[in-house]
This record gives sequence, structure tokens and C-alpha cells, in this order.
Amino acid sequence: MKKLLSILLVAMLAFAAGCAKEEKKETAAVDTLSKIQKDGEFLIGTEGTYPPFTFHDDKGKLTGFDVEIAEEIAKRMKVKAVFKETQWDAMFAGLDAKRFDMVANQVGIREDRQKKYDFSKPYISSSAVLVIPADKDKPATFEEIKGLKAAQSLTSNYGEMAKKNGAEIVGVEGFNQAVELLSSGRVDLTINDRLSVLNYLQTKKDAKIKIADTEDNAAESGLLFRKDSDTLVKEVNKHLDDMMKDGTYEKISTKWFGEDVRGK
Repeated sequence: MKKLLSILLVAMLAFAAGCAKEEKKETAAVDTLSKIQKDGEFLIGTEGTYPPFTFHDDKGKLTGFDVEIAEEIAKRMKVKAVFKETQWDAMFAGLDAKRFDMVANQVGIREDRQKKYDFSKPYISSSAVLVIPADKDKPATFEEIKGLKAAQSLTSNYGEMAKKNGAEIVGVEGFNQAVELLSSGRVDLTINDRLSVLNYLQTKKDAKIKIADTEDNAAESGLLFRKDSDTLVKEVNKHLDDMMKDGTYEKISTKWFGEDVRGK
């Protein structure tokens, strides 16, 4: 009889612990959104050095596609978007440390990241491109970069792609630095987002780089959150859907890329 009671007690304690864990998980998710609404501020992590997504214009103002998307979401949430700029390689640690509530910085949706973080619905889709000096013919394809020096952010999708193709990685803080190394001949290539590179070529007529190859598969990016941010993610997704339905998203997208670049 005592043994049976012990088994029942253990089972009840385990059930209670499980319920408490689920309640804590749900409360944590609600608290993030509630805190944003209470404070009237939506803290957003971004790089600020990655045109045309997040960068500073000639007057020093933070702007870009991701910045405008995030500002519009905050506006619809009736709160103020407060951007916290940080280097790409510190972005995830900053989110973990609750320095911001969301990251808006072209974060690729990857399975390994989804295990640790929550994502919004895909809000932009693009392909990777191989960028080389304008006066060079090689490498002409992704398969030809083995053993060559590639300027990449160490934790980006494009850095991983360069590694998989056998390139030697030279760490950089952003695309502008990658272009500087490429233009000066200190690296052989960089792999980056097609839309970013096209925008750079449009705005920098004297650019000494060119696109040599384009990846067939398109990659999707999402807004990034701490794990178990279900309520906040749902709220952000609602506003993204509304923006895509009422034409606001297309207007922002066309301004920066000349076309609609939404995800699937």
C-alpha cells in the first residue's frame, strides 16, 4: 500500500511540475508583449551597417528595408521602435541577454536556429550570389572557391556556404568591410545576398566588384525572437499579414529593390 501511495505521489508531483512549466512558458511569452505595450517601446536589435537592409544614410539616420518594416510593425502595435545597434556576431547574444525584444537584420531561417529561437513568418526571399573583383574572371562559380579567401561574417548563412564550398574564411563585421577587402585584393570573394549586392551596385557606380554566380535556391529570412515568444510572434505576424494585404509591404519593398521581395 505504501509503495502504491509513493508511486501516486511521484506521478502527481511530476504532473504538477509539468503544468507549472507550461504555465511559466506561457507567462514568459505573454510578459514580453505586455512589457512592450506597458513601456510603449519595442526594443529591436539591428546591425546598422548592412545596406540596403539596415544602415545609416548620408545624414547619419538609421534607415533601410528592415528598419522600415520594423518601424511599421511598431507603429501598428502603437508603440515606439527603439533600435539597438550591434555587430552581427553579437546579435544573438544580445537577444539572449534581453537587450532587445526582436532582431530585424535579415536573419536566415535555418533549422539549427529554430531549435533555439522563434521566427516570424518569412518576410523576404532572396538568393546568395558570388561576388568577385570587377577585373577578375575567377572564381566564376561557387564550385571554384575551394582554397580561396572569402570575406564573411562568421555566423552568417553565407559564411556557412563559403565554408561548405571549401573557402578560407576571413572574418568581417559587415558587407561594406567585405567589399573593402575585396576591392583591395586582400580576399578573393565574398558570398552575400543578391538584393543587397544589386542595391550596392546601383548606388555605387564606381564599385569595383561584380556578381559572378547566383545560387538556384532562394533563402527566406524572418524576424528573430527569444524562444517561447509565441504571443509576441503572433502579434508581429498579424501586422506583417496586414501590411502585405493593404499594399504597405509592397510599397516599402519597391522603394528599396524595385520589386516585391516577400517570402512565400
